[in-house]
This record gives sequence, structure tokens and C-alpha cells, in this order.
Amino acid sequence: MSAHVKVREREKLTLAEEIEELTGINSLKCYQCGKCSAGCPVRVFMKVPPNKVVRFVQLGLEDEALRSETIWMCAGCLTCSTRCPQNFDLAKFMDALKEIAIKKGVISKDDILKFHKAFLKQVEANGKAFEFGLIRDYKLATFNIFQDLDIAPEMFFKGKIKLFSHRIKDRDKIKKIFDRCKE
Repeated sequence: MSAHVKVREREKLTLAEEIEELTGINSLKCYQCGKCSAGCPVRVFMKVPPNKVVRFVQLGLEDEALRSETIWMCAGCLTCSTRCPQNFDLAKFMDALKEIAIKKGVISKDDILKFHKAFLKQVEANGKAFEFGLIRDYKLATFNIFQDLDIAPEMFFKGKIKLFSHRIKDRDKIKKIFDRCKE
């Protein structure tokens, strides 16, 4: 087999190679200790723990990794990345998986993508998550306006939902990041 044929066969990158190209993260750096999953604050809501998603990528199980709801539930809080003894940036890894899933049109549930877009819209506009805006945008996108309406007053009176956003300083820097990503 000629070298030219080998190159042509390799044109399609594996998911692990795509992630490494996007982030510089080699998925084989993770040795599956599970500290990321043990410390994840949203792990209780996930069917598949974060370290298993990395394992899917390591094993070449692209569909399982990209269709996993875990990548969309990742809060990006960096707890996993700070706990990792290998300095594996799992939060960045999950972001890359989201980006690839969107690009390939592989999304497990349409509502998850709508939530993701609503969240990013709030961060872009306010420099941080703004819960009321997030809820508003998500509910309007899904036309599921009355779901959870019964808990809204309690959350409002407990101060969990503010009607107005506190915008951070230097929001223009956040805007520039979003503009670069759109390019």
C-alpha cells in the first residue's frame, strides 16, 4: 500500500484526534481514576459519569460519546479539572464534545441544545449566567412555558431568581471571546 493511499485513509480523524486538534488534550492522558466523576456537582443527574465519556472516546465509541447527555449537563465549573491528578482538563474536553456534536448534528435531545444556546446567550449578554433570562429564553425556545411554574414563586421569594441581571465589569472582553468563536 502506498503512502498516498495511507494518507487518504487517515483524512477522517477519529473523535479523539478531533478533540486533540481543537483543544490540545490527548484523551489517553486520562487513566480513569474517577476523581472527576466523584467530585462533579451535577453527577447525580447524569446516567453516564464524565470519566466514562472520556473512556468512550478512548475506545473509539464516537456515537456513545457524542450522544451522551453527560456532555450537555456539564456545568463547566472546573471541579473535575482541578481534581484531576493528570491535569486533564475535562471541562474543556466536554466543551469540545459539545462543539463536535453540534457540528455533526448529533444531539441526543433537541431541548438540551436549546438550553445550551440559551445559557450561552446569557453569558454573552451579561458576562455570566443570568437565571431569569436563561429560564425565559429556554422556555420560549421549547414552548414549554408552564412547566415548573409552580416552583417559580418560591424560587423568586428565596432570592434564587432575580428579575434583573448584575452585569460584570469588562463585559466587552467576554463579547470579544464570543465574536472570535463565531468567526
